[in-house]
Amino acid sequence: MTDSARPAPRFDWFVPIDGDGAHIGTLRAERPPTFSYLRDVVQRAEALGYYSLLIPTRFANGLFESRAPLAETWTTATALAAVTQRIRFLIAVRPGFIAPGLFAQMAATLDNLSAGRIDLNIVPGGIQGDFERLGVATSHGERYALAGEFIEACRALWAAPEPVSFEGRDVRLDGALVSPGPSGDPQWYLGGASEAALSLAAQQADTLLMWIQPQEAIAALIERARAAGERAGRSFSLGLRTHLVVRAHEDEAWDAASELLSQAAGVVQAERRAASGGTSAVGVRAQVAQQDDHRVGRHLWNGISTVRVNCGTAIVGTPTQVANELLGYWRLGVDEFILSGFPHLEECERVATEVLPLIRAAIQEEASDSPA
Repeated sequence: MTDSARPAPRFDWFVPIDGDGAHIGTLRAERPPTFSYLRDVVQRAEALGYYSLLIPTRFANGLFESRAPLAETWTTATALAAVTQRIRFLIAVRPGFIAPGLFAQMAATLDNLSAGRIDLNIVPGGIQGDFERLGVATSHGERYALAGEFIEACRALWAAPEPVSFEGRDVRLDGALVSPGPSGDPQWYLGGASEAALSLAAQQADTLLMWIQPQEAIAALIERARAAGERAGRSFSLGLRTHLVVRAHEDEAWDAASELLSQAAGVVQAERRAASGGTSAVGVRAQVAQQDDHRVGRHLWNGISTVRVNCGTAIVGTPTQVANELLGYWRLGVDEFILSGFPHLEECERVATEVLPLIRAAIQEEASDSPA
């Protein structure tokens, strides 16, 4: 039975700052990440009723060759917020590259300019060697400690237009001031599956983000997360990040999945192996785990991980099969789904018109069947 008081799930889309196309893992994207193309994607997602857009953070291209064009996260988010009216932006941020006092001003300004449509995805982990690219060499634990102080400092600066002093191990403020603060209420999202990630989420996050795995693995992760929340005396919502490959017939969906990788370049695959090899990120290790034909489950396929950093698993199937898979995660407690498909412009519409109505109808039917 379903708790009829539970809010309806939120469905988000993705901003392809690495580029896009019907084939991935090529040297260059079939559709480069120009402003005009990214604008088309986000405006289409807004028109179709998606709640928010995740815009990731990268220091080099993570879907095509590393030297391929890449749209910088914060600049791009600012530009895209100016050409939309309703849809929110979940902007990924890596603490350690911008002073917290300055970042708090930047985020408050963008939140005001966008009429309160900004949320923040803190990324303490990341791609192997990515921090070192820009001259930052810290351990996994040090990055999570910094992230906690980063969030605390921002919250303190946004609480009132008054000077703030903050004395942490890594973050120090001496009379820093942000005026005005955000006009909305930016929510803090945190991704991860390590004990450090779950502990930080329990202490600071509004939403814990998980990369898709088989349902039994997600159920175990949720159990660990809720236990961490109980120890911290806090609760938080749960989000799931996944790709989708949807077609009218299941065979067509699997053929489409194979076609995505049919032109992948060896140099791109080698770059991705180097990025994931020996990583300390628990979630990354789960995404790249070797499986026959990359089949992680009946409808789960992690072939995308051979050419893409971070989330590399997709749900593959018909609209009904994909909807049923997503419903399974919703029943486990997932409140928000960050979805994507290649190419993002067309798949955004396919998912909105063929998959999401099935999920909403099933949830409504379950709610009506629940005892009053």
